[in-house]
Amino acid sequence: MTTDQVLLGVGLTLVLAVGSQVLAGRLRIPALIVLLPVGFTAGALVDELDPHRLLGPAFSPLVSLAVAVILYDAGIGLDLRRLKGHVRRVVIRLIWIGVLITWVLGTLLAVPLLGMDRRAAVMLGAILVVSGPTVVGPLLSFVRPKERPQHILVWEGSLIDPVGGILGALVFHLVEASTGRHVGSGALNFLGSVGVGMTGGIAGTVLLWVLFRRLRPGEILGTTAQLAAVIAVAACCDVVREDSGLIAAVMMGLAVANHPGFDVPARRPFFETLVSLILGLLFISISATVTPQSLRHVVLPALGLTVVLVLVVRPLVAFMSTLGTDLTRGERGFIGWMAPRGIVAAATASTFSATLVAKGIGGASKILPTTFVVIVATVTLYGLTASAVARGLGVVRPSRSRPLLVGGEPWVVDLGRALRAAGLQVLMWAGLDQQRERIGQAGLELAPGELLAAATGEGAELEGITAVFLLTAEDDFNALAATVLRGSVEGSVHRVGSPRESVGVVAPFIGGEVLFGTELTGMALTRRYEEGASIVTRPADQAAPAGWDMLFLVRGDGRLDPVTEGNRPLPGPGDLAVLLAPASTGRSAVPPAPGQTPA
Repeated sequence: MTTDQVLLGVGLTLVLAVGSQVLAGRLRIPALIVLLPVGFTAGALVDELDPHRLLGPAFSPLVSLAVAVILYDAGIGLDLRRLKGHVRRVVIRLIWIGVLITWVLGTLLAVPLLGMDRRAAVMLGAILVVSGPTVVGPLLSFVRPKERPQHILVWEGSLIDPVGGILGALVFHLVEASTGRHVGSGALNFLGSVGVGMTGGIAGTVLLWVLFRRLRPGEILGTTAQLAAVIAVAACCDVVREDSGLIAAVMMGLAVANHPGFDVPARRPFFETLVSLILGLLFISISATVTPQSLRHVVLPALGLTVVLVLVVRPLVAFMSTLGTDLTRGERGFIGWMAPRGIVAAATASTFSATLVAKGIGGASKILPTTFVVIVATVTLYGLTASAVARGLGVVRPSRSRPLLVGGEPWVVDLGRALRAAGLQVLMWAGLDQQRERIGQAGLELAPGELLAAATGEGAELEGITAVFLLTAEDDFNALAATVLRGSVEGSVHRVGSPRESVGVVAPFIGGEVLFGTELTGMALTRRYEEGASIVTRPADQAAPAGWDMLFLVRGDGRLDPVTEGNRPLPGPGDLAVLLAPASTGRSAVPPAPGQTPA
């Protein structure tokens, strides 16, 4: 290819990858629904998009290293200490029972449906066991199921990616070793791959431990150093034994997440951005390698395989995994209806199929197009039906907002009482014992533990939160917490404003959504409340008297809309307005908590 063609191919791949993800975000659908057809169509129309022409022999090793980064990121998010109780029991069963049943039945179905050699069918069956958080996560965010099925599906997706990646690599080595070699030689090669991967994982873990415990780099260098270490270790392992780097990457991620000796700097923003970009580039590139000719005799058999996987295999796996647990019938049914395939399936199919084709294994050329069809079909089917199925099974969370109010000042506590009286499930957090006692006396639910740890992965206390409102008297804390929490919790993050003349270290320099406008800063609210102002609720269609400031609108369907510097929500029928009334009104208008006296 000429230089101009390479530039065009690289630029177009990047634009299609990011553009597809932006479009999917606007449509609120999983990115795969857009990425795969876009890559397939563009690959059929533009020759420069073919990664084999664009990158030549470098494409396969680059895919392997990219998957290693994805699996490291998946592993580093798996704090096994959080997997406990009934969720642990079901998740463990979904992994080992689910992988075994899906692998065996997928293999048995692939032979007659696709006319594959048994070795190619075994490889395809191993590839199709994976799901993945990059597919399940966006679907669950859109559906918003109840907490138990959501926890189970998120943990299954996070764990099954590395498990499936390891299984795919090991099965590939066994299948490859079976072509013209003695069984004993194949077994030795199999064990050799495991040994190389584990040795690399241990060496990489030691390297990261020295890096974090001895050198102690900052956030930026610490994050890039992790990336360099993972790629270097995976590359070295792959040089010794092909695709053993995937095992090393998973081991390194799990070690960092679970070993108490690691002190890992914050890395989420960079790693999430990098992994998102890698996912987009991989899906565009891999789907561009699937030609219309390769799909011609595969589509119908692959769709038949998908139907059996969706209607028979997955429900069987869910039934076996939840047997004897206290999950409701609806929760079991929803778990049985969620098993979309994702990036690890596509990447392993792309990496392994070409080698098996070169080895002359019958039907190996059908592995990639079949995987492509299964991914597209499952993601589309679950994406279009998951919400309706969840509603029909009664496992959808109530649409009402569940805000987290951070702060323990008297006006914040009365705000929580007012929102609760308006029908919302309010959660509060405060750092001082006196403030926490005030929240408890008001009868409001108090979030346990440390706020930032709970939000960024050390606990599950903030599951289901739809918005965070930082209302403490410390403007710098509010600003810093908003920066850390944004992107770490499910909902939006807002903070109360700081005075224009503030000399704070952080608050004056951090943007974001600031509550209530420029005049109603945290200091001003505290001062007005000390002077006798009160929090009141009244129907939004009644005009507020002069001097009353609207803080929130509680919609008729239970959604909470805050007033911000840039947005003043318009009231509608059935809405309630939460207002700050002046001192002359008195505080008897504040709805008292059950068994409590008005503030």
